[in-house]
Amino acid sequence: MVSSMIKRNPTRAVAIGSTTLGAGHPVAVQSMCATRTQDVDATVEQAEAIRQAGGAFVRVAVDNPKDVEALGEIRRQTPASLVVDLQENYRLAEKVAPHVDKVRYNPGHLWHHEKTRPVRDKVAWLVAVARDHDLAIRIGVNCGSVDPEMKARFPEDDVQAMVASALEHCAFMDELGFDRYVVSLKDSHPRKVIEANRLFAEARPDVPLHLGVTEAGIPPEGVIKTRVAFEQLVSRGIGDTIRVSLTLPNPRKHEEVTVGHQILSDIAAGRFRSVPVFDDDTLNIISCPSCSRVENEKFVELAEQVKAMTTYAREHALTIAVMGCRVNGPGETDDADLGLWCGPTHVNLKRRTETVGAYTYDEILPRLKHELDALIEARVSGVAS
Repeated sequence: MVSSMIKRNPTRAVAIGSTTLGAGHPVAVQSMCATRTQDVDATVEQAEAIRQAGGAFVRVAVDNPKDVEALGEIRRQTPASLVVDLQENYRLAEKVAPHVDKVRYNPGHLWHHEKTRPVRDKVAWLVAVARDHDLAIRIGVNCGSVDPEMKARFPEDDVQAMVASALEHCAFMDELGFDRYVVSLKDSHPRKVIEANRLFAEARPDVPLHLGVTEAGIPPEGVIKTRVAFEQLVSRGIGDTIRVSLTLPNPRKHEEVTVGHQILSDIAAGRFRSVPVFDDDTLNIISCPSCSRVENEKFVELAEQVKAMTTYAREHALTIAVMGCRVNGPGETDDADLGLWCGPTHVNLKRRTETVGAYTYDEILPRLKHELDALIEARVSGVAS
């Protein structure tokens, strides 16, 4: 295996299904199903495509009891190592546990649910479930959903807020005597991903890391952003499993795994490509990788249309975010100059935290252009004055 040739940091071993992360084991590549979990046939087909492409783990989203029921059947039909993403529904962990090898929770989302219950108690409950069912856990910290208390501690430094959140939850795990956990610190900007993971690896060199540039977007830009981060981290021994998060139509979702293996192969062979630095001086379009939470498959097409429509603005230092669901959409678009998060029939348009309105998929592009032109005009006028 090519990734076994890459120098590894001395993290501890964490067993996940038939694969072990850390402790010098090869860097594992994974992906996430974009199909609706309740569509068992489609999800099994995609899970198998990911597995056969070389994906060590296949992640699925579970949001309700019907998803749990479907997950049981998916488990029976595929030998893939399954991971469940517990975003808004951490209480479902006990029900999904018999069917998976790892659960992922988001510390920011965990903070928002059952607010009268201490976060540490919620973590202790998840750890008890993991112990009872022989599961690993991923502490998945995302830039757009860091809990408010941690944001308040680091109001001017979202990277430090992410790292502090991850370290806090590692401390919870350690106090509970549970060591089958990995950590991820993700942002849509490669520079922040690099910085956050380097800081965390310095503080906790023992903890295996899951690397990814969240919402990297459409190829080839999404691949470039991811390559920038992975080349600078994996080449330094940081990272034990990777996810390439690309906005792709469902039949091509397994390409995330192919791209991941190619990047690892290039790093192992010393093939570092000349890549641009994402330093916020040009237009930056971020879009999430489609998953089963996407409520309208037009989302992928819309992301491509936004990319094509905005080429005229490429020399302007603005960020446009295109998100596919109501779980991550509202929060993950807060830092974008213009944000779109997609529902079943309408797309919600925002200027940073301010909501502009909801528009049909046919109406949104002209409205987005109107808002973009207004931002550009305001910036140009400000420079001129």
